[in-house]
Amino acid sequence: MSSRPYEAIVIGSGLGGGAAAFALSRSGFRTLLLERGGWVKRDVLDWSPRGILIDQRYRSRSPVDIEGERGLHTVYPNEAVGGMSVFYGGASLRLRETDFSNWPIDYGAMEPYYTKAEHLLEVHGQAGADVHEPPRSGAYRFGGIELAPPAKRIFEAAKTLGHRPFKIPLALNFTNKDRPVCIRCSTCDGFPCRIEAKNDVAMTLLAKAQAFDLAVMPGMIVRQLETRNGRVVRVRCLDGTTKRAVDFSAKIVILSAGALQSPAILLRSGLERLDNHRLVGRFLMRHCNAVVTGLFPFRTNPDRTFHKQLCFTDFYEDLRDRLGTSVGTIQDIYTPAPEVLKHYAPFGYGSLSALVTRYLQNLLCIAEDEPRYENRVQLTTRMDDYGIAITRVVHRYSEADRLRREYLTDRARRILKQAGGLYHRIYNLDTFSHAVGSLRFGNRARDSVLDESCRFRGVDNLFVLDGSFMPTSGGVNPSLTIAANALRVADVIRAEYG
Repeated sequence: MSSRPYEAIVIGSGLGGGAAAFALSRSGFRTLLLERGGWVKRDVLDWSPRGILIDQRYRSRSPVDIEGERGLHTVYPNEAVGGMSVFYGGASLRLRETDFSNWPIDYGAMEPYYTKAEHLLEVHGQAGADVHEPPRSGAYRFGGIELAPPAKRIFEAAKTLGHRPFKIPLALNFTNKDRPVCIRCSTCDGFPCRIEAKNDVAMTLLAKAQAFDLAVMPGMIVRQLETRNGRVVRVRCLDGTTKRAVDFSAKIVILSAGALQSPAILLRSGLERLDNHRLVGRFLMRHCNAVVTGLFPFRTNPDRTFHKQLCFTDFYEDLRDRLGTSVGTIQDIYTPAPEVLKHYAPFGYGSLSALVTRYLQNLLCIAEDEPRYENRVQLTTRMDDYGIAITRVVHRYSEADRLRREYLTDRARRILKQAGGLYHRIYNLDTFSHAVGSLRFGNRARDSVLDESCRFRGVDNLFVLDGSFMPTSGGVNPSLTIAANALRVADVIRAEYG
């Protein structure tokens, strides 16, 4: 590392922040990456269902209050270097061309960066396997793997029903011998990868950036951004261990703390005053998801092997003319470990749930949800352990959201029945793992917080590069789009400041 002043500060090390930090440091910008979480430990406890999913080993000390379908409750998000990419399942799909109809840019502007993101994240996939895949300028660098028996079962059932399933493009290392190779375990989605075979931000973008002028500073809590004359002049932080105040300055500041915490930081900084329409934190989306579980008369995955391998986009456009958006996708997903089902089962059903899990197989339905003004991020008057105002999220689904979800769950149920399932049950998910849209970008100041380059309106050197920028959620996992957009905007920054 050199001793010259930082030229760029990136707040948050998820897919957006990690991609921006990589691209800017590779271009010669001396870059500081601030992350409130610590480095992933990569030890035996990282594959413990109890340690990760129940005891929540990487949980934040800063709670988030949720007001929504379940009333008011509090959650403690995970945090780590690499952000949510540490815990995701690696699904890396592109939005469709039609998804860009209400965006300030079209698919063509994003396409080259989708290809770059796929290469940097070492996504394994097969071009053309998805019959609804949008045009692409380059193939995947790495191919997929053979379907595991549970995935084959779903594949054959879906084909019998006339559907066209394909292998999900995955940011997991199945074939690159220069890195640890995936052993296809059952502790992937929701877990850190103990053997470093998941292509999370730390293992790909940050590892590649080691050759450049990038400093990663974990355990750093960003309190607020100090602005003067339309520019961020100081990033005010707390050391998460000592709680000592620490400030940083740079000519460029990139906010990538996620669709819940990025607007919270702006609100704590008083920057909503620059937004004449008070849109900071508004139009939050998270997908309207459900898991459809089938009960089978045989053990569905006796080897407990990885099988998150299939996706269906057959129904993606079915309701667009009626509802104005995609319907979404159906994906294969793992069954939680017996101890997890036992822990969360209703009182008196724990042991039965743990026994039955061997006979279950699941499909995940990801339904697009609408951007609604009333769904928002705001601040409470309560303080966390650092003396910082706790974030509050208000979110409720519309009837159209529920209709899309029901459309997908009905088709998932038919697939499971065709595969041999005797009984099914639907579990509506209450998660913000796909949170997007709370700082939307656009061409007009009256209906967007960011311009088309994701620059915060009224602050020339502040850019937002996480899922917050998305004006619609689309019907696929947002991770690849977040990374691609960060690479796109990094080129804008380089042209302006380089």
